[in-house]
Amino acid sequence: MRAQIAANPAWYHTLELGPNAVTPGWFDLRPIVDRMPWPEVAGKRCLDVGTYDGFLAFELERRGAAEVVAIDIEDHTQWDWPARTRALGPAHLAEIVGTRKGLGFDIAKEALGSSVQRVEQSVYDLTPEEHGGFDVVVCGSLLLHLRDPVGALEAIRGVCGGVFMSAEQIDAKLTLLSPKRPAGWFRGGEKVQWLVPNAAGHRAMLDSAGFRIEGGARRYRIPLGAGHPARRRRGVLHSALCGLPDL
Repeated sequence: MRAQIAANPAWYHTLELGPNAVTPGWFDLRPIVDRMPWPEVAGKRCLDVGTYDGFLAFELERRGAAEVVAIDIEDHTQWDWPARTRALGPAHLAEIVGTRKGLGFDIAKEALGSSVQRVEQSVYDLTPEEHGGFDVVVCGSLLLHLRDPVGALEAIRGVCGGVFMSAEQIDAKLTLLSPKRPAGWFRGGEKVQWLVPNAAGHRAMLDSAGFRIEGGARRYRIPLGAGHPARRRRGVLHSALCGLPDL
């Protein structure tokens, strides 16, 4: 298993895949996973949006979900790159991204004996006609990488028949300076990051997409994992909310 882990040079999630077999992910959700406002998932049909290596999808399965579907885009040329970066061509994008996305998920799924179904699809293309409805939908640390985060949230609402848990990076300084007024730091696609909201902005995004906020968790920082180049930092501040479709 350690040899298989080493075969994937770009782990996003820190995953325990066996004795002394832990992936060197960029982010380590293990210390904070129980601080997230998980809805009841036992026996439910669940969707993980933007799964990457699958940490949240496998957690849904571990918590007793009857079925878990995980979607993501493997082809890095289809990501929401800014125009100037995209114009440099696929070879340049491949240098930025490295190995293909999805390899880590495949390794982890086999190691964990998981039955999670991974589907190659953009969040923008989610439709109830293709996938049906889901009792629980989760999405973690994805919206800042999207040009149209509210449009993505609307697509999620279209397939969410129950609870949606949104866990997203927020800007600490803007949250402190503007605790009640929605605001965001527009990064213009730098490093495939478009907009990092404050905590009020995160709530406003869900509201504008047609979700009614039903609860949430205290803000927390996701620790940087062993593979992160800036792992001495304190971690990344996140807000986690639960909402119900309200339209």
